[in-house]
Amino acid sequence: MKAISSMATRLVLADLTAAAAAERLARVDVESVGGVDAAERVAAGEAFDLVFLASGALSRLAAEGHVDAETVTPLVLSQVAIAVPSGSSEKAVRPDGPAFADAAGLRDALRNATRVGYSTGPSGTALAKMIDDWGMISELGDRLVQARPGIPVARSLADGEVDLGFQQLSELVGQPGVRILGVMPDDCAIDTLFSGGVATASADQARARKVLTFFASAAVAPIKAQHSFGVPA
Repeated sequence: MKAISSMATRLVLADLTAAAAAERLARVDVESVGGVDAAERVAAGEAFDLVFLASGALSRLAAEGHVDAETVTPLVLSQVAIAVPSGSSEKAVRPDGPAFADAAGLRDALRNATRVGYSTGPSGTALAKMIDDWGMISELGDRLVQARPGIPVARSLADGEVDLGFQQLSELVGQPGVRILGVMPDDCAIDTLFSGGVATASADQARARKVLTFFASAAVAPIKAQHSFGVPA
């Protein structure tokens, strides 16, 4: 079976598909690309069996008839975290706690950063809107650096292109050259729900539904936790 996903879920999907193969449900080959590119390819009619994207993007594809709306299933909840290059001198904070006490502290960090990296995905869109709502877009100007499609913020941090980065926690954990400060404060947290759906172009929709049901089951919750994803309520 053929599937497409955004970059944010590529690692957890690799383990989920391995588990599905072990259960003899199906072999699923997942291509992970930038979320915008993935949605455009599905909308263009490219043949996939399963699609894994942020819920908003998947809902739009379902509304347009490219994904079976009845099959859209929440799979994982992702928090946005804040990171710096591993060689920086900021005091380390546990990845499961807030990087800053509140939004005011985060705004100070943005002002003090030389270059701020953020993603092309839904978390990046939400961050840009938040900064705009704070009235800081003009203040930060070209210090805001959006990663190129398909390029993780972690790489920009490791390569020294930015000194403060915002990305899904699951995208930052375990990446070389990166030190995670923590998730965003509660009063400005950015959480993204990722879902899966069966593409209307699928040649075996029944089997695709079985795989999707397995991905949403309690049996694979430990796999999601290993990749720093939460399970939707």
